Amino acid sequence: MKKYIIFFGAIIIASTFAACGSGGVKTESTDAKNVENAEYDKVYQVAADGSQIDWEGYKPTGKHHGTINISSGKLMSKEGNLVGGEFVIDMKSIVNIDLEDAEYNAKLVGHLKSADFFEVETYPTAKFVITEIKVADSTQINLEKAKRKVVPTHTITGNLTLKAITKSISFNSMVSVDGDNFEAQTNQFFIDRSEWAVKYGSRKFFDDLKDKFINDEMGIGIKLVAKISTNETAK
Repeated sequence: MKKYIIFFGAIIIASTFAACGSGGVKTESTDAKNVENAEYDKVYQVAADGSQIDWEGYKPTGKHHGTINISSGKLMSKEGNLVGGEFVIDMKSIVNIDLEDAEYNAKLVGHLKSADFFEVETYPTAKFVITEIKVADSTQINLEKAKRKVVPTHTITGNLTLKAITKSISFNSMVSVDGDNFEAQTNQFFIDRSEWAVKYGSRKFFDDLKDKFINDEMGIGIKLVAKISTNETAK
């Protein structure tokens, strides 16, 4: 079973950028930041249909990839600009999409959901709360290795809570607020899953793994789709 292993994680680019060997940007996490209550004139409800996280995990002998559902959330804008928001990740929805053998696929997904990885029975959801939005710095963006070729417009910073551990992370994203519709999408970027106590196969915690280790860095891609809410007023 443990021959087939991957890991998810969720979201970062903080202060320094470095190209990851498999494509994308490697990021760093920091201590959680305060969440400011910004003024807004529109609220958008995240649509579970169309919103998801793509993950990709690596080990010396190969890689696996799949998806995780974004189940809910809301985003706020002021005069057409994103000013805050949050979304919830359904950790029980982890799936693999590259293993065609049904038995191996089920074993892999079951292992990911176990205490070795994300402990989804104890921690069924993860959450990301926005703390800062900035216009993206074009001098720090390199699309040469980007898988989706998404052109970022903003850098999003926020608190990612996973397995009851909260850390501040940042990522570049294309953000579009168009009337009643909101969309955000990222290229693949990389987080260090060990920062959220996902320890299995990590050389940071185990010294005798030899070539049986799993990379701490895992690839993440985010897509959010949201619609205007008629139930919440401006603030």
